[in-house]
This record gives sequence, structure tokens and C-alpha cells, in this order.
Amino acid sequence: MLRPQPMKHVRILVLREDLPQASLTLADTESFHPDPRQPREQQLTPLQDCRYQKEFQQARSRLDKIAQVVPVPEPDLAEIRVVGLDELTKTNAWLGEAWTYCLEHQEGFRELDEAERLLEEEEAALANFAELRVDLGMLRTRTRFLDFHIGVVPRENIDRLQGALGLAGYLLFSYMERGSNAHVVIVGPAGEKVSEIASVLANAGFQAIPLPHGLDDSPETIRAEQRARRERIERERAELHDEVEACAVEMRARLANAATTLVFAEPFVNLDPAIRSAGHLACIAGWVPAKALPELEQQLADTLPNPFSLESRKPRPDERALVPSVPVKHRLLQPFALLVKQYGIPRYGEIDPTLLFTITFLLMFGTMFGDVGHGAVLALLAWLFRKPLGRFYLYGVLAGLSSVAFGFLFGSVFGYKDLLPALWMSPLEDPILMLQLALGWGVFFITLACGLTIYNRFAINEPMAALFGHHGVVNLLFYLGLIWGGLSIALTGSFGLAQAGLVICSLLALAVYNWFHLDAGIGEKILVVLIETLETVIGYISNTLSFLRVAAFSINHVALMIAVLTLAGMLGAVGHVLMVIFGNIFVLVLEGVIVTIQVMRLQYYEGFSRYFSGDGREFTPLRLRRRPRVA
Repeated sequence: MLRPQPMKHVRILVLREDLPQASLTLADTESFHPDPRQPREQQLTPLQDCRYQKEFQQARSRLDKIAQVVPVPEPDLAEIRVVGLDELTKTNAWLGEAWTYCLEHQEGFRELDEAERLLEEEEAALANFAELRVDLGMLRTRTRFLDFHIGVVPRENIDRLQGALGLAGYLLFSYMERGSNAHVVIVGPAGEKVSEIASVLANAGFQAIPLPHGLDDSPETIRAEQRARRERIERERAELHDEVEACAVEMRARLANAATTLVFAEPFVNLDPAIRSAGHLACIAGWVPAKALPELEQQLADTLPNPFSLESRKPRPDERALVPSVPVKHRLLQPFALLVKQYGIPRYGEIDPTLLFTITFLLMFGTMFGDVGHGAVLALLAWLFRKPLGRFYLYGVLAGLSSVAFGFLFGSVFGYKDLLPALWMSPLEDPILMLQLALGWGVFFITLACGLTIYNRFAINEPMAALFGHHGVVNLLFYLGLIWGGLSIALTGSFGLAQAGLVICSLLALAVYNWFHLDAGIGEKILVVLIETLETVIGYISNTLSFLRVAAFSINHVALMIAVLTLAGMLGAVGHVLMVIFGNIFVLVLEGVIVTIQVMRLQYYEGFSRYFSGDGREFTPLRLRRRPRVA
């Protein structure tokens, strides 16, 4: 589970006429990852005839567009068959006709959407004048003698503004109030005081509301007209939907055939970058898991009508960066594999950290969030919402079960300590011991991470980096010497000569290595070596202390629940129940999220950053598209 699957590079020589069938066979086995590199044989060249690829791309594009209007049925993959260029061309031509027909309906929906959007804008604009019982067209018409202003003013400024406008001979009418604002109409004589009124309105926080075009009648009349327009839009939309459904029924069989044709044609198109040809022969190159190679060869022998040649070899050292890594397939590890993938893909030859990540993640999460009740609720919610969560629901179930297990150890059920006896003890009973155990866990975790780093570097043939690089053998010896000395201080009160010798020798070895591998002046070398040495010492100490959060959050979880139950005890019967319920919900949501973030931080920064490069290539084999894209 930790070691990557061995891969082999495969070269398959077939007749060019057998290429479509070969591509279908490779896709059906789902074990062939194409290699698009140019082959060393100069006589081999890429395929020159691209008509098949062009027809497929156009047909796929048309089918995807049709799926936005008409549901596309699932393809029939009961019998795998080769799709020739003539069949693909006919399918593409029919899809072009079908798309032209669907385009008319799509344009109809677009026009209705646009009409509905404009109607909603007019309705929103009318809402600002809903209580104004006048013809809005009159307010739009400017006269030689009257000046109109329609807008919004803060309610606390109404009286002051009304007084100031009165001195200028203007009248203010408030026709609607919403929240802290009042909608007003201001009327006054047009003339020299227009500029002064503008200044008064600005000081009062007046914001003008423009009269939109199309609202030139009373609000009641406009609202009735808008209702009629909305009914017409809904009626036309329903008629268009009926036409689309009838179209879907009529084209269902031919769409299913087209989808099936494209599924069987796609492998040949996807394989094209890895195909090279010379005359009547074609060469296909790619990567195959070693254990899947016999089955692949047998499948080719059973399906290809003509003889073929299959050669395989182990990856060369210079190809290691190009070899894909097969992801973890175990169902329980899938959600954690997704979290690992967020950091990166392991290089070929490196340890796949998914299993280790899963175990350490669940241990730390359970320790920091140990409660039987909270864990059971988390697992139950993840199970109930498994459909929207997809494969990720298993993460919630396993994390919840881990919390339940540690809840039994701590004797905690929704914060109550007297409902079941603790199999061990509550974290608050001996917080010093919890902190010591967290430090011990940190030492184990960092040591394991360094060990994996050393293994990975030896696996990819980088012995000097494994010995002297970051988190290599010498770094690990320094760290173990530092931990040994710390234990000696705790037990005897002194660091110890052997421990000091190990720490000093390892630091000197690192300094000498860095000195001879640094291309700079003497002064710069001294400065860089001193800084890197100091960084090594501080880094390992701070990284170890970072694991104290495991104990801190386990103690914090207990303390929060004690606070909730204490507050509940100070209330009456109803208040007690409500406080317990909502307090537990608060702790479950808030601390559950925080604990997840903290565990991910420890995994990414204290673990992956040491032994996981994350710059590998994921194994993406050629395969048949089992389901079409639907709207």
C-alpha cells in the first residue's frame, strides 16, 4: 500500500488498419497511459491523416451543445466495436442537423430569459415608486416653471431638509419609507435657486432615483401590464419546453447511437499523440502497471485481427520524472487520497503517503475531538448526506468513529463525564501528561517523516541528498541527539556528553557539506552556513513544539464542554436543555472545523513538506467514457 506499483514502458507495433481496434482494447483494459514523446527511431513520424480527429472533435462539440438543450441518453456499451471514418462522418453530419434544430430552441430560451431579465429590472425600478399615486410620465416631463427631484433621504434628515427647502419656496412630499430611508418628491420653482437647492440636497444626503424609460403611466397600470407580460413569458416558455420534450423523444434513439459512436471513437483520438507510423506499421508507446501487462497482451491477442508486437522494459533512470504514479484504489482511503492530491502527486518510486496520512490524521483528529456523542453525530450526518458529499462522506464517517473511540478512552458523552466510565482518563485530569504524550507523538511523527525522506531519496538514486540534504540522515541524527539530550535534562538535570557530541558532530557535518557545496565568497559562505545551522536547530525545536496543539485542543474540547454545562446548570429546566443542545452544536461546528484545519496543517507542514515532493504525474489511463455529458 505504501510502495508504488511498478510500471513498465510498452511499445506496441500494429498495422495501421488495426489502430482503431487497438485503441478500443487499450481503453477497455484501463491500464495504458499514453506516452507522447517522440520515439528515437527517426523513420517513425506522427500520423498525417487527421480527418478522424477533426470529425470527432466537431461531433463531440455538437453533442455537448445539444446536451444543453436536449437530454442525451447513456451510450450502449454492451458490445465494443470499431468506429470507422465513414460512420463517424455520418454521425457528425446528423449531429450538425440536430444542433441547428436545437439552436433555434436555445435561442428562443435565450430571448425569453432576456425578456424576463428586463421585466425584473422594470419591476425593481417600479418598487421605488409603488406608493406614488401619480402619472410617472408627468414627473419625467420638465416644465419652464417647475423643478422636480425624486430620490431617497435618510429619515433623520427629513425635518431639517424640509425646513431648508421651505425657505427657498420648495415643497417636500414623503411617499414611502423603507428602513432608515424615506422616498421623497421635491417640487419647486425653476430658476436661479436650482444650484442652491442642489447644494442643500447634497448636504442632506439626498440620492436621486432616475425615472426609468417605459414607466410613463400610473404604478397600478404599469403593474398590471407587467403581470400580463410575465404570464405571456411563462406561457411561451412552457410551449417551448413542450417542443423540446417532443424533440427529445423523437431524437432519443439517434442521440443514443451518436453518443455510443463517439464513446467508441474517443480512445483512438486520445491515443493519437502517442502513435507514430512508418508505412503500413504504427507504433504505440505508453506506461502500463507491471501486474496488468499479461492481461493487456492477452486482450490485444484476442481482439486484433492481425499479428502485433509488444515490447516492455523497466523505466530508465532519466525517465523517472515522466513515469506516472498509480493512485490508491482502496474505497476507505479515497477521501484521504483526495486530500493528499490537493498537495500533489508522489513521484514514481516515492512512498505513497495516503495510508500513513489516513492513520495519523484519524489518530490526531480523534485525540483533539474525543467525544462519543460528538463523534457519533458527525458520523451520522456524514452518512445521511452521503449522496451530496459523494466519496468524501467516508471522511466524515471515519473521523466521527475516531472521535467515538477516543471518547470512550476519555469517558466523554456530549461533555458529560458520569454517563460512562473512562477507559483511560479525561485530558483535564492530567494535562501535563497529555502535553508530554503530544511531544512524544511529535518526535515519532517527525522521525518517521525524516525516515521516509531518506528512503525516497535513496529510491530515486540521490544518495548525497539522502545523507546531507534537508531532513536527511545527518539531520535525523542531529534531531535524535537533541531529543536524547532533552530527555537527559528531564531525567538527570544535564544534557550529557554523548548527546552533545552527537549534536555537535552532526551540525559540523552539515556545515562542512554546505560550505563545500556553496558557490560564494568566504564571507558569504560563513554567513549562509551560520544561518542555515541556526535555522536547522530552531526549525526542529519549533516543529516538535508544534505538536503540543494536539494536547491543547483535546484539553480545550473538555474545557469548552465544562463551560457549556456550567452555564446550563445556572438556568431553569427549559434553559438548561436549550443551552446543552445549542452549546453542543456550537462546539461540534466550531471546534470540528478548527481541529480539521489544525490536523491538516500538521500533516502538510510537518509531514508532507519533509518527505513528499508532490510534483509527480498521475496515472491517467486510456478509458471509455462510460457516461455522456448531459445538461
